[in-house]
Amino acid sequence: MNGSQYTVSDLLRVMQRLRDPESGCPWDLRQDFHSIVPFTLEECYELAQAIEHEDFVHINEELGDVLFQVIFYAQLGKEQNLFSFETIVDVLTEKLIRRHPHVFAGGEIEGVVLNRTSVEAVRQTWEAVKQSERKSKNQSGVFAYVPLALPALSRAQKVQKRAAQVNFDWVDAPAVLDKLQEELDELRRAMSEQNADAIHNEMGDVFFTCVNIARHLGLDAEESLRHATVKFERRFGLMEVAATADGSAIPSLSDAQLDRLWRQAKAECDDN
Repeated sequence: MNGSQYTVSDLLRVMQRLRDPESGCPWDLRQDFHSIVPFTLEECYELAQAIEHEDFVHINEELGDVLFQVIFYAQLGKEQNLFSFETIVDVLTEKLIRRHPHVFAGGEIEGVVLNRTSVEAVRQTWEAVKQSERKSKNQSGVFAYVPLALPALSRAQKVQKRAAQVNFDWVDAPAVLDKLQEELDELRRAMSEQNADAIHNEMGDVFFTCVNIARHLGLDAEESLRHATVKFERRFGLMEVAATADGSAIPSLSDAQLDRLWRQAKAECDDN
């Protein structure tokens, strides 16, 4: 490094070297756009986990891993004369300026808008610009370009948000709670009838309605469930420690013993 930090140019050069047909890395040379996707998703989830734990050392590292995914795609695009890192930056910068007219006066990076605007006005402008972009791409439907690859909870929330923008929505969270009870009753009925297809459908409706409740409460459904899962893992870990201290193991305990350990674990945690 010669006493100085590496730069984006160095990173691009490293990627070129990794993909060099003569002296590059055999694994990197075998990859294509499709084969890299699973790694991209994995890196994004690892970043989300580091943020969840406020592990800033690893956030720094995971952000680098996510950036490397962009660099990798850019190199693949350049090799096939499709696009490059420079065109990625250019398109992104232009889009950010276009979508923030309340910041960039005259569409210029240094153009300053003197009058401040509200968050709600920003949201309306953002949606109007995105709708215009979708129309220019012949994506005029309400749900145009809601990626199928999104996690199910996130995609449900985005679909519901789009529907709400055209006034197809519940009035408030209590109204959706009533709908949830209706869906639970339908699930219970399908279970009593042992109708596998109906159970599958009604379970999906329950999940979809729960996402709707989260949205009306201003919560991110994906983050809420991730938080609940981490909380469950933490409490269950305390149960395992307590069971081991008593000379037993979780699988050997009775329902009453498990309930006692669960209540004890909840009492020990500060996340109730």
